Amino acid sequence: MSAFPPAAQDVRERRTVLVTGGSGGIGRALCLAFAHAGYWVGVHYFRQRPAAEQTLALLSQAGGQGALYQADVRSSLEVQAMLDAIRAQRGRLDTLLCNAGIASKHLVVTCPEEAWQQIIDTNLTGTYRCMTAAVNDMMPQGGGSIVVIGSFAGLQGTNGQAAYAASKAGLIGLVKTAAREWGPLNIRVNLVCPGWQQTRMAGDSLPTGDRLDDHVLGRVSNLADVSRTICQLAQLSDMSGQVWNLDSRIL
Repeated sequence: MSAFPPAAQDVRERRTVLVTGGSGGIGRALCLAFAHAGYWVGVHYFRQRPAAEQTLALLSQAGGQGALYQADVRSSLEVQAMLDAIRAQRGRLDTLLCNAGIASKHLVVTCPEEAWQQIIDTNLTGTYRCMTAAVNDMMPQGGGSIVVIGSFAGLQGTNGQAAYAASKAGLIGLVKTAAREWGPLNIRVNLVCPGWQQTRMAGDSLPTGDRLDDHVLGRVSNLADVSRTICQLAQLSDMSGQVWNLDSRIL
């Protein structure tokens, strides 16, 4: 990773981003991409503190700045406390990156209600909690950017991922509605589907061989490229309410 531009060296001048789920594979790559773009990065985690500390260490090694924030996105009180802590430390929040999420492998008829509820409460309602808490900080400062990490499963469905697909489909409706309501406040809300990535949550499900037939390029997307693209999309001042698919699957 190259050095940060001189104009971004002063930590007080850096824009502030909060990345939920910053301890995971996609979250870590996003934290690094935003840091490289000159942002001060809030790295959120729930249980994986050692992994979050590693993310922060990588930022520091590259010349970035940031801090760790622990919260269970299933708790409105913990989410609000996290946003209050960022405001106290930084004074503003320019970008919220909603990446925290979980998954489980269940067919529609065999998915336990407890597992269903946990996934919906984390992926969909947890994102709602983060968005509504952040917008209260963004309104008085004249605007901001919210990017939600979705999934192709939310666009097309996927076998054995009933609750996950439902939660990601719900995010599309949430993002489009929030974009309509918050547009007059200059708050941009968009959703990005990052494509298949080899992460802890994906496990051994990364497609290979014939399972790549629906990718017209015959390969999955590169995580570093995807993260840089998401960072750039977050900064587009005239785009809101959009859903971006960052691989070669055609809807």
